[in-house]
Amino acid sequence: MSQPVPDTPTQALLEVDDIEVVYDGAILAVAGVSLTVGHGTVVALLGANGAGKSTTLKAVSGLVQADRARVSRGHIRFQGRPVAGVAPHLLAREGIVHVLEGRHVFPQLSVEENLRSGGFLRGLRRREMEAALERIYAWFPRLKVKRSTTAGLTSGGEQQMLAVGRALMTQPRLVLLDEPSMGLAPMVVEEIFEIVSQLNTSEGIGFLIAEQNINVALRHAHYGYVLENGRVAAEGLAAVLAAREDIHHHYLGA
Repeated sequence: MSQPVPDTPTQALLEVDDIEVVYDGAILAVAGVSLTVGHGTVVALLGANGAGKSTTLKAVSGLVQADRARVSRGHIRFQGRPVAGVAPHLLAREGIVHVLEGRHVFPQLSVEENLRSGGFLRGLRRREMEAALERIYAWFPRLKVKRSTTAGLTSGGEQQMLAVGRALMTQPRLVLLDEPSMGLAPMVVEEIFEIVSQLNTSEGIGFLIAEQNINVALRHAHYGYVLENGRVAAEGLAAVLAAREDIHHHYLGA
């Protein structure tokens, strides 16, 4: 079930205001997208393939620049500060971390070495690193069991957990999560989304989750936006969107 919306301060955690993203100076991928993530909220960004979900997340995290694209219009603010065009590693230190689609891990490194790489990005000291690792292992017990295993030899679900765990090692305020359910068994998907909900509730971490699986996303979100052809086609409380048949059939092709 969708969670109750927490009290929202006057200043949002993330504000995306009427952004336009252009690839190679000519291809319009996102046109006039606006959305807000409040402090301590989980927001679902829904839509079919090609709707602009991943591009929107990359615009927020700064990774869009690596795809020869740029935010050509609009504003992106994190905790009230403009961040459009800021390098991804600097944004990570400010509290925005992006878990890319496809479970990107360092396959030749062990599970624990992958996790430590997130702590290195944050500049954690030795004691802080060890404490952070224990927190991740408490959230993902399966990773503790596999801590010495080469990451490339773990299952798809374990790699997704590892990607999220590594992101959490940076001690973020906002996690951008791109298609976490892709290619995973339903039981594993539920497990990952349950952990996301628990992290949100207990740690106050905000999540912006791009997802095609509307049912699972809206069960764990407070609010949702539906993208269609690079534009926001619908938005509302998660429970309200979940009850709308037109969202399932028209926008997502269910």
